Amino acid sequence: MATASHRNIVILGGSYGGVSAAHYLLKHVVPKLPDPEHYQVILISASSQAICRSACPRALISDEFFDQEKLFVSIAKVFEQYHEDPTRNFRFIHGTATQLDHTSRNVSVSLFTEDTAEMIDFHALVIATGSSTPSPLLGLNRDVVDLRAHWTAFRAALPGAKSILISGGGPAGVETAGELGEYLNGRAGWFCSKLENPQVPITVVTAGPQILPLLRPSLASQAETFLAQVGVTVIKNARVKEVAPSVDTENALTAKTTVTLEDGQTLEADLYIPATGLKPNTSFIDPSLLTPDGRIDTNPSTLRVEKAGPRIYAIGDASSWARPTVHFIVEAIPILCANIKRDLLLAAGKDESSLGEDRMFAEDTRETQLVPIGRSKGVGAAMGYQLPGLLVWFMKGRDYWLWTTGKLWSGRQWDKES
Repeated sequence: MATASHRNIVILGGSYGGVSAAHYLLKHVVPKLPDPEHYQVILISASSQAICRSACPRALISDEFFDQEKLFVSIAKVFEQYHEDPTRNFRFIHGTATQLDHTSRNVSVSLFTEDTAEMIDFHALVIATGSSTPSPLLGLNRDVVDLRAHWTAFRAALPGAKSILISGGGPAGVETAGELGEYLNGRAGWFCSKLENPQVPITVVTAGPQILPLLRPSLASQAETFLAQVGVTVIKNARVKEVAPSVDTENALTAKTTVTLEDGQTLEADLYIPATGLKPNTSFIDPSLLTPDGRIDTNPSTLRVEKAGPRIYAIGDASSWARPTVHFIVEAIPILCANIKRDLLLAAGKDESSLGEDRMFAEDTRETQLVPIGRSKGVGAAMGYQLPGLLVWFMKGRDYWLWTTGKLWSGRQWDKES
C-alpha cells in the first residue's frame, strides 16, 4: 500500500508498453526524484512471461521456427538487474487487474500464484493492458500455459484438416493464411500466379473491398497474388454473420465449422481461425473513462487520462492515443515517461517554471505496415514509401521482429534517456 513515505508507481500490463515504461522509469525517472528510495515501481501482468505477439502466425504451427527462450521471456527475470539498487525499488505481480477506482486511486488485483486478491494504492498509474485477440492462437489472452495448450491442440488437428477458413483481411489474418499455406501446400513455381489443387485449400474472408486496408490497393493486390501462390483464396466484401459452433464453445478451436455470411452464403471448414480485430482489455475500468470502442480516452499528445485525475496515463492497444502498433509504442515511451517525471516532480513540490513544458507525441499517419506472406514473400510500406519484398522479409518476415525484442525486454533499448 502507498504511504506518505512509500509512493507506488503502478503499471498494468506486461507487454511492450508496460515492460518498456517500467524499464524507462527505473532507469531515468525514479533515480532523479527527491528521495527516490521512497518510490516503488510495481508491474502487474496477467502473464508471467512476455511474448513477441507478432510472431504468433508462424509460431502457432511449430516450436521449430523460433528459439523458444527468445519468443517467451520471463518478466521477473529481466527486472532482477534492479534488485541491488535501493533507489530502483521494483516489484512484479503476476495477476489480473479486476477493478480500477480512479477516485480513491487504487486498483484491485487477482493474484495468480496465491489465488487471492490485493488492493494496491497508487501515486501514479500507467495502463498498458493491451488487447485480446479473437482467436486464442494469436496472442496471450491469458497466460503462456493457456496459449501453449491451444497451440498444442491446433497442431494435433492440423494434419487431418482438409480445409481452413480465416475471417479477417488485416495483417493477422493474411499472415496466418500465408504461413499455413506455405507450410501445408508449399509455393507455386516462379512463373505461376496461383497454386493449382492445393493439398489444404485455405480461404480468407474479409468485409472490405481489399485485404490489408491500410496499404494502397496495388500492394493489397500483390499480397493476394502471394496468397494464391500458397493455396489461399480471398473472398472480399463478405461479412461473417454467424459461426457454428460458436468460437466460445469448448473445442471450437479444432471443430469442423460452418460460417454463414451476411448474403446467406455458407462456408464449411475443418479448422476456423477468427482474426477480425482486437478487443481492448479495459473491462476493469469505469465506462466513463472509455471511448465508444472500449479504449481508454487518452490525450493523444501527452498520454494522460485526463478524466481520471492526476498522474494516470495509458499507452498501447488499450488506449485511444494512436493506431495500435509496436513502433508507435517505442516512439512514445520517452515522451510518456518524461511527462510522468514532470508530474511526479510537481507532486514532490518542485516549481513548475523549473520543469519546462510537456513533451508531445504526434502520430505519423503515413502509410506504414509490413506484412510477410509465408517465409519468403511479403508486402509493405514505410513512411509512405513502398518497400521491396526483400526488405520486408529482412525486417520482419525472417523472424517477425524477434531480432528486436531482446533489447526491449531486457531494457537495453532504454539505456539512454531520450
